[in-house]
Amino acid sequence: MKIGLYSARPQGLEGVVADVAAAERAGLDSVFLPQLTWDALTLAAIVGQRVPRIGLGTAVVRTFASHPFALAGQALTVQAAVGGRLTLGIGPSHREVIERQYGLSYDRPARHVREYLQVLQPLLRGEAVDFRGETLSAAGTVEVPGAEAPSVLVSALGPVMLRLAGELADGTVTVWTGADLLGDDIVPKVVEAARRAGRPSPRVVATVMVSMTTDPARVRGDIAARYGGAGEFASYRRVLAAQGKSGPQDTVIAGDEDAVLTELRRFAEAGVTELVVSPVGDEQERARAVSVVTQLR
Repeated sequence: MKIGLYSARPQGLEGVVADVAAAERAGLDSVFLPQLTWDALTLAAIVGQRVPRIGLGTAVVRTFASHPFALAGQALTVQAAVGGRLTLGIGPSHREVIERQYGLSYDRPARHVREYLQVLQPLLRGEAVDFRGETLSAAGTVEVPGAEAPSVLVSALGPVMLRLAGELADGTVTVWTGADLLGDDIVPKVVEAARRAGRPSPRVVATVMVSMTTDPARVRGDIAARYGGAGEFASYRRVLAAQGKSGPQDTVIAGDEDAVLTELRRFAEAGVTELVVSPVGDEQERARAVSVVTQLR
């Protein structure tokens, strides 16, 4: 199981670069960047110029907000800029975000993602497309000299999206998912979808919040205040309920070194191919979390 860092805490550009550089020095395999305050792909291009070796990923770019032609050109440009280190994580986001913030329809998100991948994947390979679907149309090619197609992951939690992730992409990237749900449900579904489609064994990238702390209740309280609203999004609400959890704060792995490492090792047993850790808590707790997870390599 590879180990990565999820760089999601609010901070300036130099802070992000410092986090990525520290992850590279620690020997981590990757850093994934969210599409929150920063534009994830632009940030990956900037960081990749200053930190030369570590893998860079997005988790995730919102598909409804960008036509696959635009995203293919942007992703291939970043891929060329970072020397082929990009993993492109994409997802439809949520009705509340797409309809309220962007003023766009969130109709038929699974159909949208299927058609999006049917256009995006050949464009990333430099192939011509002529596609007329129910949710989008596209015709033409995207050519970025020297850029190979990046690995594409789909943010998937439910059975339909997991099938798409295995059938039409290189795997999935998850959030708010513990080892039990991954091993019992998510990993088997995406692996079976890839097998049926004749594709290679998929990547399963799981993001998880981790805190090395003597006060887990405080850390979880802070996470509830910051991310509690996300637990009301339909897809997150379903996946949290399936685990018997009331909100994102209940997914935090917090405690001493032995407790944290014991729980994190269960992700490898569940079939996760890459564990991406989001350190939470105060500055010291976050630093200790990064130090501890390097022991998993």
